[in-house]
Amino acid sequence: MTYDNTFLGTEPLGKLLRRLAIPTVAAQVINMLYNIVDRIYIGHMPGDGSLALTGVGVCLPLIMIISAFAQLVGSGGAPRASIAMGKGDNDEAERILGSCFTALFVLAVLLTAVILIGNRAFLLAFGCSENTIEYAVDYMSIYAIGTIFVQMTLGMNSFITAQGYTTVSMKTVLIGAVCNIILDPICIFVLGLGVKGAALATIISQAVSAVWVVFFLCGKKSLLNLKFKYFRIKPKIILPCIALGLSPFIMQSTESLISVCFNSSLLKYGGDTAVGAMTILTSVAQFILLPVQGITQGSQPIISYNYGAGNTSRVKDTFFLLVKVCLGWTMLTWLLVMVFPQIFASIFTSDAALIDFTKTALRIYLGAMGLFGIQMACQMTFVSIGNAVSSITVAVMRKIVLLIPLIYIMPHILPDKTLAVYAAEPVADFLSVCFASTLFFFQFRKTLRNMAASGRDIAE
Repeated sequence: MTYDNTFLGTEPLGKLLRRLAIPTVAAQVINMLYNIVDRIYIGHMPGDGSLALTGVGVCLPLIMIISAFAQLVGSGGAPRASIAMGKGDNDEAERILGSCFTALFVLAVLLTAVILIGNRAFLLAFGCSENTIEYAVDYMSIYAIGTIFVQMTLGMNSFITAQGYTTVSMKTVLIGAVCNIILDPICIFVLGLGVKGAALATIISQAVSAVWVVFFLCGKKSLLNLKFKYFRIKPKIILPCIALGLSPFIMQSTESLISVCFNSSLLKYGGDTAVGAMTILTSVAQFILLPVQGITQGSQPIISYNYGAGNTSRVKDTFFLLVKVCLGWTMLTWLLVMVFPQIFASIFTSDAALIDFTKTALRIYLGAMGLFGIQMACQMTFVSIGNAVSSITVAVMRKIVLLIPLIYIMPHILPDKTLAVYAAEPVADFLSVCFASTLFFFQFRKTLRNMAASGRDIAE
């Protein structure tokens, strides 16, 4: 088989980033539809739509935990495979792919068992009230069965992106999202399954995507192939992948922990309305951040490949281009939300009281989100060059050191305790961006100097 992804080291950067990022952005936007379409349909269910929306919103922490484990393996293994390919060691790249595939399968089995056993207890701990618990249990009991499909789709799709096949990875998500959009109204309304129908539609859609991913990675078009001889998990292969994947894992899994902290505090100070608003706030935040994740994912094969090949100037130029694009998007979308918050709120609910409450909460919660493109560019560059320690440090700083304590501190500072809980987010975001930028400035310069000193720096 001929391995040819040398275009990652030769094609003009602007053109290359557009080529790789447009499909990954599309994939992230489409992937956002999995949860958002469910919420839109559920929120507009006749009768108890608002309570059902709140119940499904509390499921989000568990859903994020499932996704986080896919990130742990896939987002850690894919950059290492790209770096190996940049060095010309394609056999090593396929060993990484095979080991990660097996690791994802094992994790899926374990996660399914844990969630099915502890479903109700987890949801009550995550902020479900007696009014919404049955909706949440109905949704997660079915969603948990599809854990294997989520792991394979998210985890293995990263390896398609890592090869530069971002259009193919976009199709993975598109196939699932189209299925989900078609099946949601059928399962929820036509079959009368309510929130159970939303969950069923989602796991069927994920199953279709998972089959697509595996078939592609076993086919002739893929530069890297799944091979049975590499399915054995070897510590020297999988442990570096997990170390690098810890940063996206922490970012995703602590998002789950943060949801628990937010929901429990909001339930205490503002009741079900405040918790329901949080479901909408996180959905709008996804609207801002998921396209940026797509842009950064599109940059990952470029940075990793050229880092492996020793092309310092190309690594540096890619980062600066990435910062400009990410910051431009977050500032633009942040401005739209600040000016038209009620429009974004009304997408998810027709409850006038909830819309009125949410539009104020949106302006507070997303107050510093416009700057967040800087942190996401730094974070992905750390991951792309294999700097696991710095990437983990940034993730821990924002979520654990700053945001979680602020959720409990802010209500003792501001008079409106409910809005004070929401205010923890912009304060943490601003401080985190400052920290990430400072750390990146010193660590990135050190990395470039080390490349030059080791003789890996080559002229472009």
